[in-house]
Order: sequence, then C-alpha cells, then structure tokens
Amino acid sequence: MANRNFNSNNGRESRKNYRENLPKPRWHRVVKLLLMAIFLLLLSGVGLFAYYAKDAPNISRASLESGGSTAFYTPNGKFLLSLGSEKRIYAKDSPDMQLLKDAIVSVEDKRFYKDKLGIDPIRIVGSMLSNAKSQSISAGGSTITQQLVKLSVFSTDASQRTLRRKAQEAWLAMRVQREYTHDEILEFYINKVYMNYGNYGIGTAANYYYGKKIGELDLSQTALLAGMPNRPTIYNPYVYPKYAKYRRDIVLQAMLDNKKITKAQYNQARKESIKKGLKPHQQKNQSNIRKIDDPYIKEAVQEVKNKGFDPYRDNLKITLNINQKAQRKLYELANNGQVPFTSDTMQVGATVVDPSNGHVVAIIGGRHIPSTVQLGLDRAVQTSRSTGSSIKPVLDYGPAIEYLNWSTAKVLDDSKYYYPGTNIQLNDWDNKYEGQMTMRHALEQSRNVPAVKTLKEVGIRRASRFARQMDINVPKTAGLSVGIGADASSLQMAGAYGAFATMGIYHKPQFVSKIETPDGLVRNYDSEGIRVMSKATAYMITDMLKGVIKHGSGTNAQIRGLYHAGKTGSVKYSDQELARYPGYGATPKDSWFVGYTQSYSMGVWTGYDNLKDGTISGIGQQSAQLLYKNMMSYLMSNKENVDWQKPDSVIRARIIKNSNPPVVSSTGEWQLFVRGHAPAGIVDDSSDYDSSEEQTGSNSTQSNYNEQNRTITRKKRPTESQSDENKNDAGHDRDQTNNGNNSPENKPNNHDNDSSHSNSNENSDNHEGNNNPANDGEHDH
Repeated sequence: MANRNFNSNNGRESRKNYRENLPKPRWHRVVKLLLMAIFLLLLSGVGLFAYYAKDAPNISRASLESGGSTAFYTPNGKFLLSLGSEKRIYAKDSPDMQLLKDAIVSVEDKRFYKDKLGIDPIRIVGSMLSNAKSQSISAGGSTITQQLVKLSVFSTDASQRTLRRKAQEAWLAMRVQREYTHDEILEFYINKVYMNYGNYGIGTAANYYYGKKIGELDLSQTALLAGMPNRPTIYNPYVYPKYAKYRRDIVLQAMLDNKKITKAQYNQARKESIKKGLKPHQQKNQSNIRKIDDPYIKEAVQEVKNKGFDPYRDNLKITLNINQKAQRKLYELANNGQVPFTSDTMQVGATVVDPSNGHVVAIIGGRHIPSTVQLGLDRAVQTSRSTGSSIKPVLDYGPAIEYLNWSTAKVLDDSKYYYPGTNIQLNDWDNKYEGQMTMRHALEQSRNVPAVKTLKEVGIRRASRFARQMDINVPKTAGLSVGIGADASSLQMAGAYGAFATMGIYHKPQFVSKIETPDGLVRNYDSEGIRVMSKATAYMITDMLKGVIKHGSGTNAQIRGLYHAGKTGSVKYSDQELARYPGYGATPKDSWFVGYTQSYSMGVWTGYDNLKDGTISGIGQQSAQLLYKNMMSYLMSNKENVDWQKPDSVIRARIIKNSNPPVVSSTGEWQLFVRGHAPAGIVDDSSDYDSSEEQTGSNSTQSNYNEQNRTITRKKRPTESQSDENKNDAGHDRDQTNNGNNSPENKPNNHDNDSSHSNSNENSDNHEGNNNPANDGEHDH
C-alpha cells in the first residue's frame, strides 16, 4: 500500500514538473512584456512630470484674484495704458451667485465639485486620445481649476502648448485645489474671465450688458454670460446675436442634463429673446491718451495675435515701439488745423518708421474720429488705395538700377505710348509729352510714360520680386500700369522707403518689441534686417528723390537745410466715377507723399472714404506734403542731420543734359553710374561736389535751418573697401538669383510678362490713374 502511495506522489510530481517545463504560451510572454512596458512608461512619466513641475512658476492668491488685463508700456518701461477699459466689479461668492455657478460648472466642468485633485483624469485621457489622433496638443482636458491657472499664470500662445506647460499647469492646479475651496476657485474664475469691450469678470459684464448685479439676472441672461468666456468675441450679443443664442442654448442644455434646472425652466429660457434686458450699446468716451493711441494699439493687438498670443486673456506685459510725444504730435497735426485739409471729412493715414530697426514710431488712422470709437478703421494700414507715382522708385527705377545697372543719366523717351496689345493711350498729368529726358528728370518730374517703359524693360516679374522683398505685394501677372500706381498702405510705403534710407537694408515695420507673460516668458522681436538692394541702388534712388523735393513735384515738402528725400503720388478718378461725380474731374482721388531722412521714414495718404464725401481740392491737394513737412521738422529738431555718403560702388560725374551716350562736361548736370557699368572715359569726379548746396539750393537756406536750433552735420564714414557691385553684402540674407552681370536676365527683356492693362485711367504726380478695378466706386470701409 505504501508503495502505491509513493508511486502516486511521484506521478503527481512528475506531471507538475512536466507542466512547468512545457513552453509558455506566446500571449503570456506578450502580456508580461506589456505590463513591464506600462510600468516603465508610468515610472518615466512620473519622473518627467516631476522634472517639469519643479520649474513651475509661483502662484498666489493675489495672482488668482487679479484682473486679466494686458498692459502696454513705452520703450523706456513707462506704463502707457491697459486693455481693461472698464473698472472691474469683483463679485464675491454668495447665495445670489448660485445660478451662475451652476451654469458654469454644467457647461465647463460638471465633475468640478467631485474633483479632489484639480485635474480630471477622465478628461485628460480623452484629450490625450484626441491629440494622438490629430498628432497635436490642441484638445483640452482642462478643469475649471486648470483654466484658472492658465488665465492667471500662462499664455495662450500656441507654441506654449507643450508637455512641459501642461505638466506645470496640472501641478499648479493640484496646488490650488489643496489650498482653496471649490467655491473660492469658482469665485476666482468668475472674476478672471474676459467678457469683451475691456470687461474682465462676469460681475463687470453683468453691469455692462444688463446694468444689473449677477443675482438680478434671469436664467437666460445668466446662461448667456456663463457661455461667453469660451469665445467672447463670437458670442457677443450686440454683434452676433445668433451665435450668442446658440451658445446660451448649449449652456441651458448642459444645466438641464446636470439637473440644475427643470424642463419647464429650460423651455422658458430658450424662448426668451437674446436681446431681452440688454442695455443700448454705447461705448464710453475713451481717455485722451487712448484716443490718441487707438490706431497704434489696434495694430499692436493684431501683431500680438499674429505671434500666437491672446492679449485679452493672457495678462501680458507688452512693450511697444511707440514714441508717445511723436504719436501725440502726429495726432495734433492732423486734427488741430495746423495742417490744412479741404474739409473736415477729408481723411488721412500716416505712418512714421525708424528705418534702422523697423520700429513704428507713430501712426494715425484718421481725422476727427469720435471719442466713442475704439480700435476703429486704421487708414494707415489699409491696402485698398492706389499709391499713384509714389510706387515708381520701388517698382520701376529701383529695379532698373538693381538689375539693369542703369545710370541716373539713362535717356528715356516721353512720347505718345499705348499699352502693348491695346488702343489705350498712356498720358502724363499735363497731357503733354516732353520727348528725350534722363531718368533723373523723369523721376523728379514724375513723368508717367518713362516710368511704364522702364517697368517694361525690367519686366514685371523681376520688379515684383524686388518690391516683394520690402513687403509691397505686386502680382507677377499685373499689367504695366501698376508701374504708376499699386495698392499699398502708408505703413508698407514707409517701410519700403526705409530701405533706401539705410542704403539697402530693409527692416519690416514692427509695433511690438517685447512680450512678457505672467510665467516669466520673455520674447524679443527686434531683427537685424535683410539686404534687399545694393548700396548703389539705394544711394542713386535717394539722390534722385532729393531732387523731387528740391525742384520736382514735391517742393511743398521742402525743409530748409535738411537732408531728406521723397516722392509724391496722386490718383485720378475712373471714368465710371466721373460719370457719377463729373465735378471731380480736375481733382485727385488720392494724394500721397512718402519721404525720409536717415532717422525716419514717413508715408502719408490723404483722401476720402467714400465718393459722396467730397474730393481733394484747393490746399487739400498739398495736405500730404504739408503733414510730412511739419511732422518731419518736429522729428528732426533734436536729431543729428546727416547726409548720405556715396559708396565706392557709385561713380559721380558731370554729364551734358540728355547726351546719349553720356558726354562729360564741366558745366553738365551731376549724374550717377554703377561702378563697372559707366561708359568708357567716365571717372569718379567729386572734387567740386557740394551735397548741401545741391540739397538746399543756397547757403542762406542752410543758415535759416541753423537759426531754428537744428544741427547740420556731414558725418564722414569709413571708406568702403569693397564695392557692392555684385549687389551682395555678407551677413544679410537676400535673393541672389540672377545678380551676375552676365546673366541673361540682366539684359533688357521686352517680353518679360508684357501683359497689357485694360484700365484706361492714367496715373501721374498730379492726376494719376487708379489701375485697381476694386477702387472703382465708393469705398465703405
């Protein structure tokens, strides 16, 4: 018997050993490896979370309670103004707020009061899955606590939607949840959110929209305000009532689903008009400084948005490039009668830029703007008005020097001309033709036919590429008439002319130099600029544009003794417009002046918003030049007045008028040539050249300028040892395509996009045509 037991036990042991020695199923090993991987992943996740969280910014009750308004500062760090125009009404937690709290919790975070962590793992997993599908970090899994942290400490910049930021946000949310009650957190949130029109907090919004306290709102009104923080601009009941109703109904549905209201309450609230109880919308008068700075603030806000921030939610500290004294002066000149205009309805758009860095110093978007208007139309940046002849240096003559190596003595033909392939005749402003003339004379006197013929020689494709480097966007398929009028803004023109002022270096105009977020993130936006043309091109254009002011079309912009250059421009009415308003025939539709010194570049547009408002007549035809003259005189009163120095890549010589080929003569006119492309026998002759005499006309005018306590200095610079003949400076990015002197593209090409233009209106310096069909008819901007 014992023997049988022994055999039985031995058999069981053998079977056990046999089973243990059998190969394990593959799924068993897969599960084991998967569990190990999950464990390691969790472990590394915890470690990464701890690593990111340790650098989380501090958060305090003060930052949680504070309003969320963005503040603007001047370049020297002085506070300028805040976006929060309404005094915040802080709503303390009370039984009167219960309905609002139910609405917010229902639509934003229905598990809020059950949450003990400050984060919602279920929502986080859901957002992770959504982000994994979209391969981004855009879907939110945020609790109300996390949203409060984001509004208090972080920015909405898309570049900050990173794992680091999410980890720090979650860590701070857990801290806030430990240190404050749910009701306190909800109170902070209710008083933090942005609600349009400079309102922060729902208590402020209740008074702004309804003239009531939060507890006095009915269910429909409460739901509307509870839903607005999601997208305050879109859910604005004054501007977008349909969208506001849509969002309100979503909140009501969420409250019903969350059992915070009954079906009967839900139905009654949904039937209520979205307009019920709304106060008439009348914006309050702005402060004086806000009224003066409004166009600048508008463009700064848009620039900040373009950089990925939300200035209405991010509680930013923004440093502007504004010169507040210059901004005020520009406003006063346009509004106080010192610069005459045809009428009070005649408008202006003007921009002043520092060409050395692109900083927008001052800007004005219109005259006599009502004090209730905030962030209104900024005419300084609208691009729907033709520039007239002020585009010629950028699109015609600049490219001709850059790509074809033309001299200022290049002889051009001002004779009867028809746009190729059409019977449309191109006229000058005086309906006359002057025959043979130099490029210098053609630009100074703003002759149209030579400009269009020059563009044809350059080719629109190359001319468009040249202008596009300076953010003047001219389609490559445009007709030749674009050479005497393109669509651009005073901001763009001031920026482009700034490249002439800096000897070919372009700095994109900027309103904002620095953005700081509450978590310590600092972004600086200054740039070194890029070379967009040779020093020779910039200098030769500047030299010719000095003549525009001295004895050309821009004599009303003269400032005695000052080294400056500029160009006029005006636009004729179309035949269709003149059919409606025949009395406008002898007046321009738009009038421009763009000018610069080495310190400032300024673009000025004047005109009317709508045809019915009037036309530019009488002294108003000089308003653009006079505004420039007064503003530039003010700007340069305390600036060093420095002339441009001829680079080694340019040859200066006296040439017999209209000689072709150029003939040197001691009594000839001063002309400029690109070194290496001057005819044989022409050498650099600067022995008796007096730049100040050429610019001012006489020594007496220079003395007059000195009597005004303004200095004239001819600063000498180190001689440039290297010619920029190849249009290429080291250290600056630029399009170097086809810059070689032997390139086929450097030869005149009469077939380069020689498309004709179907518009018969002609542009000139006094009466220039508008070649943009979009400009025909009234402009309700």
